[in-house]
This record gives sequence, C-alpha cells and structure tokens, in this order.
Amino acid sequence: MSALLTLSRTIDRINEFIGRYVAWLIFLAVIVSAGNAIIRKTFNMSSNSWLELQWYLFGGAFMLAAAYTLQRNEHIRIDIVYGVFSRRVQHWIDLFGHVAFLMPFVILMISYFIPYVRLSYDSGEVSSSAGGLILWPAKLVLLIGFLLLGIQGVSEIIKKIAVIRGDLPDPNPPRSLEEIAEQEVALAEARND
Repeated sequence: MSALLTLSRTIDRINEFIGRYVAWLIFLAVIVSAGNAIIRKTFNMSSNSWLELQWYLFGGAFMLAAAYTLQRNEHIRIDIVYGVFSRRVQHWIDLFGHVAFLMPFVILMISYFIPYVRLSYDSGEVSSSAGGLILWPAKLVLLIGFLLLGIQGVSEIIKKIAVIRGDLPDPNPPRSLEEIAEQEVALAEARND
C-alpha cells in the first residue's frame, strides 16, 4: 500500500500543479474577450479566430482543471442521501462511484478521443467558420483532460481504499455547520487584514 500511496501523492502533486496554473487560462480568455470587444466596437471589425480562441481557453481551463477539482473533492454531488450515511459508508459510495462510473466513462472517452484527435490532426481540420482556428489543439486538450481525470481517478481509488483500511486519515473529515461557518469567517478576516 505504501508504493500505491506514493503513486497517489505523485499524481495529486501533478494535478495540483496543473490545476493551479490552468486558472490563468480564464484570465487570458477574459483578456481576449475584452480585446475583441474593444476592437469590434472601436474599429467595427472582428475575427472568428478571436471568438474561437476564447472558447479554446475556457474549454481548456474546464477540461484541464477537472482532475484538480476531483482531487479537491469539489465536484457537484447530491448530498441529500449521501449526507445521511456514516463517513465510512460515504467512502464506500465514493469508491463504488469511482470504480463503476468514473473510470469506465473516462476509459471510454479516452478510447474515443485518441482516433478523434489523430484524424483531426492528420486531416489538418480547421473550423468551418470563416477565419476560424485549427481544431486539433482543442480536441487534444479534451484528450489530455480525460487522461488527467483518469490518473486522478486512480489516485482517488487508492486513497479511498487506504482510508477504508485505516492506512490513511480521512482527507475530508465531516465538519459541523458551525465549524464550516467559523472557517469561512476566519478566511474572510484573513483576506481583510
């Protein structure tokens, strides 16, 4: 289990590094959007390539941060039923979800995206919009995003098994509403200082 936990920590570090820096893609998308709007309004001209670049940047941020979001346990889940169970049962539910749903979906998407990206690259596929961008880089980002999500899924499975076995402390222990509120107040005060 020690070797697997080392692998898990390595995967977590990689996805954390990528996730933290991918946020800059959103900033670049805002800059491109603002620049495009200013040029369009000021000089009455625009280009589809600028619009597509915005989409590429936003899509890249979304896809490349998906693994980081999974690692941080920030994906949307319905807590109405999940929250009634003990923490141990919740870990089993998460483990089942990762193994039965996440990993098969990721493997399916990767198996579809490999030929999809290859065909796009080999054909030199370009957007059908006038002045549009080449498409294979955007499709490649989709493939990379699912690869990152897949390896993070492996890391999450390793960690869930380790937590269930007692080899690892719960990375997200349950907290009361009061504890959550106190933490948010402390964060707000720290930001104001």
